[in-house]
Amino acid sequence: MQTSPVVEEILQLPLLAGWPQAADLLQRAGSGPRPDWDLPAVACVAVGGEVALANPGRAAIACLQLSIILVDDLLDDDPRGEYRRIGAGAAANLALALEASAHQFVRDAAVPRERQLLILDRLSQMALQTAYGQSLDSQPAAATEATYWAVVAAKSTPFYGTALCVGALLGGGTPQVADQMYALGTLLGEIVQVHDDLTDAFQTPAGPDWLQARLNLALLYARLADYPARARFLAIQSEVSRPERLSEAQRLLIQSGAVSYCLYHLIQRYRQATHLLGALALPNPEPVWQLLVRQMAPIVALLQRHNIPLPAELAAKDLLW
Repeated sequence: MQTSPVVEEILQLPLLAGWPQAADLLQRAGSGPRPDWDLPAVACVAVGGEVALANPGRAAIACLQLSIILVDDLLDDDPRGEYRRIGAGAAANLALALEASAHQFVRDAAVPRERQLLILDRLSQMALQTAYGQSLDSQPAAATEATYWAVVAAKSTPFYGTALCVGALLGGGTPQVADQMYALGTLLGEIVQVHDDLTDAFQTPAGPDWLQARLNLALLYARLADYPARARFLAIQSEVSRPERLSEAQRLLIQSGAVSYCLYHLIQRYRQATHLLGALALPNPEPVWQLLVRQMAPIVALLQRHNIPLPAELAAKDLLW
């Protein structure tokens, strides 16, 4: 199994390298593409820094993301979770170790002390916000759009904002530029979340968003909006473990306007992100532009795969390509 450069960086910590459960998880997690781990490098290069300066940030973000996933799977009782392999207690303990390790990489980074403290503060705030968001997501609550966006703001967007902010700080960007990169990252996080919602809603067989009635923007719209087939959708949504019911429910998602509504939010956030990026006087903005384009491209592919007509804005060459 090939070891990713980020995992190699993390395993320089002797404690993690000598901890079989930690080393095994890291090796497996790093065996495939992990674009989120490269977000600090994207921001670092964008502000004019050398990509190697982002290595502590990439290692920290990777550790924090794995920590978040370990806990999230426990809270969701996810059958694919690592805790199924090693036990709930061991997974929770490993999550704590990975979160602590993230701060070790920043402490050892070759940046001025005041900049280290800024980065550590950002990472701590992200961990706190995400934990709160995971708590919100795991508690019974009214299934409203306001609840949905509150969970997204607390649970999903801080990770992306912090990853870009940390990379900007490691690359020598000013705190003001780092704050703007954080704002751009929150928009990216919202794009990622809505894209994931669409992907989960159309996967076959039915995934947890259907079976566990999770907060999913597309499904939420189809449950709450006023359209002719709403009663039918509500009647069959609990039967989607049957392939024919899932296929019908997915067709009703399109008919209800749920997909169009998700596209509206995706396009709005893409436009906000490109406007913010255009206003930033970055030495090398191209990596961030490409990041946004790559995130939108799978949405086009998803819609084309399901023969859903592309809105003019999403199909426009000047928007994506």
